[in-house]
Amino acid sequence: MVSENKTRPGPADVAAFVAGVSHDVRRGDAEVLLELFARVTGWEPQMWGPSIVGYGRYEYKYASGREGEFMITGFSPRASYTSLYIMPGYQDMSAELARLGKHKAGKSCININKLADVDLNVVEEIVRNGIANMKANYVTFDR
Repeated sequence: MVSENKTRPGPADVAAFVAGVSHDVRRGDAEVLLELFARVTGWEPQMWGPSIVGYGRYEYKYASGREGEFMITGFSPRASYTSLYIMPGYQDMSAELARLGKHKAGKSCININKLADVDLNVVEEIVRNGIANMKANYVTFDR
């Protein structure tokens, strides 16, 4: 399968990436998220592009013919916020998001300023539900 994604997995060291996050709060949050995602997914993290820590993979093929492979879930400590990637983005998570705490939701991501603003138990629930949805609807890989 030929992936048309611009964001692809690479050999970069996840621990070195997290250690290199310049913002103290986002670096600390990334360390917490490394543990949380590893525990919830049971998968090893892998860098996707230069700044996304991803877990698992899934294959997709659209009616248009576009196909590829992408991470199932992950996170990225950005300059102004941390993004949590929950695939697919169109799954209804309104009940969970209502209990999450301070955040902004995008199509396939949840942006938070700091973990102290959200309920980590709800983050775990959202990640678990996202993974279950992916396994039910796509060919997934635990790598």
